[in-house]
Amino acid sequence: MPSYLTAPRSRPGPRRRSLLTGAAGVASAALLAGCTDSAGSDTEESSAARRLRAAAAKDSRELLGRYDAVLAAHPSLAGRLAPLRSEVKQHADAFAAGRAPSTPAATASGSAAPSPSAPAGPSPSVPADPGDAVRALAKAERELADRRGQALLDAPAEEGRLLASVAAAGAAHAYLLTEREGDK
Repeated sequence: MPSYLTAPRSRPGPRRRSLLTGAAGVASAALLAGCTDSAGSDTEESSAARRLRAAAAKDSRELLGRYDAVLAAHPSLAGRLAPLRSEVKQHADAFAAGRAPSTPAATASGSAAPSPSAPAGPSPSVPADPGDAVRALAKAERELADRRGQALLDAPAEEGRLLASVAAAGAAHAYLLTEREGDK
């Protein structure tokens, strides 16, 4: 009788199931944040929301700067990184404008080429090896997603939902950036 069991994968890094579980946890926390009663006044909440959005926009612009630096140092990675970079730019724009990012379908059909409007400030150092540069991007995405996951616990409802969505996207980006390493 043939065996239908397959050998377990020995690929390093998170599995799709754990990625989806993590994203579901972030989304659940956002829903809970949206259901809590507001203890402060509307002015305090709107001030906290503005500060949260400003900090999140700054973080996204810094991550966008990392993508731009890697693409400048390793143009051969453009096909792989441009779609993720485009989404990071949409996240920065969403936090800056106070609106939700556009749908993934719009992202896929939109221009994925980096824009010349890189964030101001010093350019982050980029490893000479393209693989190391991609791993550094994955680490930055993962760390930012983790920080955003923690920040959404105290976020006002609207900002918590946006933060949860962008944190889940960042976790997915980190996964996609490290996915090819297991294929070698």
